[in-house]
Formats: sequence, C-alpha cells, structure tokens
Amino acid sequence: METSELIAKYDLLLATRFFDDITCRTIIEELSKAAFTPATVYGRSESGAVDERMRRTSRLTPSHPTLDLVMRRLLEFKETIEQHFRIALTDCEEPQFLRYNVGDFFVAHQDGNTGMLKLTSDATRKISITIFLNAQSTEQLSGSYCGGSLKFSNYRAEKEYREFELPSEPGLLVAFRSELTHEITPITDGVRYSIVSWYR
Repeated sequence: METSELIAKYDLLLATRFFDDITCRTIIEELSKAAFTPATVYGRSESGAVDERMRRTSRLTPSHPTLDLVMRRLLEFKETIEQHFRIALTDCEEPQFLRYNVGDFFVAHQDGNTGMLKLTSDATRKISITIFLNAQSTEQLSGSYCGGSLKFSNYRAEKEYREFELPSEPGLLVAFRSELTHEITPITDGVRYSIVSWYR
C-alpha cells in the first residue's frame, strides 16, 4: 500500500518544513536543558495523572519566546486546518513539548471528540497535531532516534488500511482528527523530540 494512499485514507494533513532545520535544532538545544515533569494522561481527573503503564514520556518547559513562536505559527495555520478538514475551529491548546527516551511510549488512544471522553479538557478537541523536531532512523545515528513511530490504527477498516506508521522528518507537522486512534511505539535508541497540540 502506497504511503500517499494511507495518508488519504486516514485523512491526514501534512505540512513539510513547518519549522526549518535551524529552528528545529535551536528548539532541541533549548529543550535538552529544560526542566521537565512526567507527562500525564487524562481519564481520572481534570488535572491528569501520571500513569506509566499508558504513557511514559517527559513534558519539557520551553522558554516564553519559544512557546510564543510555536503558538503563533499554529494559530496562523488554523485556516489551513479548517479548509482541509472542513471544520470551524476557535483556537488551540498550549503546545506540549515532549521528550521520549529509550523505552518511552504512549499506548493506543484517542485525544477527544469521541463521546467516550467526558473530561472538559478532551471533549472540545477536534484536531490533533504533532510536530517532529528530529529525525527517525532505522539505525543508530547521532541526533536521531529509532522506534518511536506515530502509528495510526482503525481495525474496522479493510485489512490493508488497519495500521499505518507515518514516516517522519524534522520540521514535519501532521494534523489528524482527534477521534482517530494513534500511539507512539517504544523508543529503541536515541531521543525523540516533538511538539503536540490540539485545535478546538
């Protein structure tokens, strides 16, 4: 199955070089020294809880200029998102800056807009986005990571469409409907840096 067919089947919107290589490297350099906390999952409380059986990754604290840069670019991109998905959006959540070390992962889940997620924080999410900051590789290379694929699944679809691991590259933004099931497969080597947010 061609990658382009799977991208269309899952209704993904891809924006290559949403951030250029220099910007990606600059953000990574900053994040490598940033304070961090374990990332949370939602389902038990509005504030979220750490549950490493479901999600093991670190949420990093960027500088205000970096946060403002990313937020501004996402809001500028909102109209493109609306046109692609034929949906009206209001704003987007504050981006999360994430680091996945070896062994880190996020099990298959949905971000919102399903009726099954009742929390205020999730119920209003319509479109999810991920921005990849560094390269994924099949071999050990400096600055890259192995494993850590963004994997989509729909087991009600035809067999050839049921799973799809999106090829990633630095600066690539991928947008998808928040009810789409997805996961981050375990990191096997290196460190994965990414940014996530949700349009409402």
